Amino acid sequence: MENYILQTKNLCKIFKKQRAVNNISISIQQNSVYGLLGPNGAGKSTTLKMITGMFHKTSGEILFEGNQWSRSDLSDIGALIEAPPLYENLTARENLKVRTLLLGLPDSRIDEVLMMVDLTDTGKKRAGHFSMGMKQRLGIAIALLNHPKLLILDEPTNGLDPIGIQDLRKLIRSFPEQGITVILSSHILSEVELIADHIGIISNGILGYEAKINPEENLESLFMETVAKSKRVGV
Repeated sequence: MENYILQTKNLCKIFKKQRAVNNISISIQQNSVYGLLGPNGAGKSTTLKMITGMFHKTSGEILFEGNQWSRSDLSDIGALIEAPPLYENLTARENLKVRTLLLGLPDSRIDEVLMMVDLTDTGKKRAGHFSMGMKQRLGIAIALLNHPKLLILDEPTNGLDPIGIQDLRKLIRSFPEQGITVILSSHILSEVELIADHIGIISNGILGYEAKINPEENLESLFMETVAKSKRVGV
């Protein structure tokens, strides 16, 4: 029997008269990296925002560790959606200190997450002077503070240079070994192919494909076929 940390069943989100997410059912295996693929505007971010409680679902179910999702589950979920939530006039350590005070966590956790994301040597440098890759890693460090079982990253490689992408890829691949499941959304097929264990393809608010990564399958062809099919089906 598969061990799923998160499942959605017929999940829907309607904004006024627009159905942004249409009966999406995904299954995320524990201690894996799940790549949520789709073109811009496909419904990826809306789906992730419902899982993190930023949006209320219109209908359907969200199950966390086999039980109906509730806001208390957010203590086990870390997320980096859109821009990292940084105080640019503060150092990496000071940014994390603000959050540990809010969460009631010991200062030792700051050193732990800084080491996890390789930001231990930033000293007094303010976050506003960080590179894009460093900002992303600090955003992930903030999301890791509460020892999450599930980490949600929305388009984390956007704006990064090749070295930043490579560093982030290595970091994300390390999480399942530490007992952290990752959901990663992206429209960059090549990156997801290198990082993910399983993929789901969303287009036009519809989940058209979900399976384990198959190295012998042409992901670009699969993606284009799935997107074309969703356009024919419509919402």
